[in-house]
Amino acid sequence: MKLLKKGAEGDIYLTKYDRMPAVLKTRKRKPYRNQTLDDKIRRYRTIHEAMILAEAKSFGVPTPLVYRVDTNECTILMQHIPGIAVRNLKQKELTAACSQIGRITGILHRNGVMHGDLTTSNFISYKKRIFAIDFGLAQKTPRLEDHAVDIRLFKEILGSEHVECMGKLLSAFLKGYRSSVGTQRFSEVIHHVSVIEGRGRYAQVI
Repeated sequence: MKLLKKGAEGDIYLTKYDRMPAVLKTRKRKPYRNQTLDDKIRRYRTIHEAMILAEAKSFGVPTPLVYRVDTNECTILMQHIPGIAVRNLKQKELTAACSQIGRITGILHRNGVMHGDLTTSNFISYKKRIFAIDFGLAQKTPRLEDHAVDIRLFKEILGSEHVECMGKLLSAFLKGYRSSVGTQRFSEVIHHVSVIEGRGRYAQVI
C-alpha cells in the first residue's frame, strides 16, 4: 500500500480491490483516550462515514463507491477516483468546479447532510465531473446554522488558498448552491452566514 495522505483522524492509502486501484481509509487509535471508548468512537465514525457516503450517492452526488467496511480495524475500502484535486485546477476549470461544488453542497443540504469539511481539497475533478470525498466530519442535520457553517468554511478556504480569484469562485459556488436549494432557502442560509460572521469570531468576506 502507498500512503497518500496523513490526517488527524485517519490515514489514506492507495491499494487494490479485485485487481483495481482502490483507497483504504484507516482511523488511527488515539493513545490519550481510554481504549474501550476510543474503539467505540472509531467504530461509530467509520460506520457513520460509510453510510453517509452511500446516502450521498443515492441523492445523486458523485462519491466513491464503498467496497468494504471493517468495523474491527475501523477501515473503509472504497473506489479510487483517478482525477485531480479541485484546489490544483487552473482558474477557468476551478470556476466551473466551484459551481459544481455549490450544486453538490446544495443537494447535500437539501437532503439534511452537512459535509463538515468543505474545502477544494475534498473534491476531485475526473472526466469533467466533480466527486465529493472525505465525509469523516459529515453530520445528518437539517439545521440552518449547520448548513451556514459549511458555506462559511468554504468561503474561508477560498479566502486563504484562492485569494487572487476568490470573488469569482465564490460567485460561481453560490450560483450553483442556489440552483439546488432554491431562492428562499438560499436567502435564509446566506443571511445566517452573515449572522455567524457578525458574532465576532470571523472576519467579513462578503
